[in-house]
Amino acid sequence: MEPARTTVFYDGECPLCRREIDHYRRLQGAGSLDWIDVTRDDAALAEFGLQRQSAMARFHVIDASGHWHTGAWGFVELWRHLPAYRWVATLLTRLHLVPVLDWAYRRFARWRLQNRCSNNRCDR
Repeated sequence: MEPARTTVFYDGECPLCRREIDHYRRLQGAGSLDWIDVTRDDAALAEFGLQRQSAMARFHVIDASGHWHTGAWGFVELWRHLPAYRWVATLLTRLHLVPVLDWAYRRFARWRLQNRCSNNRCDR
């Protein structure tokens, strides 16, 4: 499915993730984005063809053109819509630092998933 607006998928049951997303949602520009809590909206996951396991393992953003951005690339896409962070997205992109950030994000995401989803808490 191609969204009408950029859509951000996040883990609403992760305290760290929720705190960060709540911060972004209070910023100017956040109203132009759709926000989907992957722990509460199975219908939206199905609508976008996103599996819960994938959504829990890595940050996902789908832009209005239907292109997926995951991990650090997803954050950069999100930041492009928020004037307070647009400069960060531009700087990281121009300096070609997003791959380095994504490398670090992959390690963090793996650690987060192992800790967050121990005892199959993410399989519901």
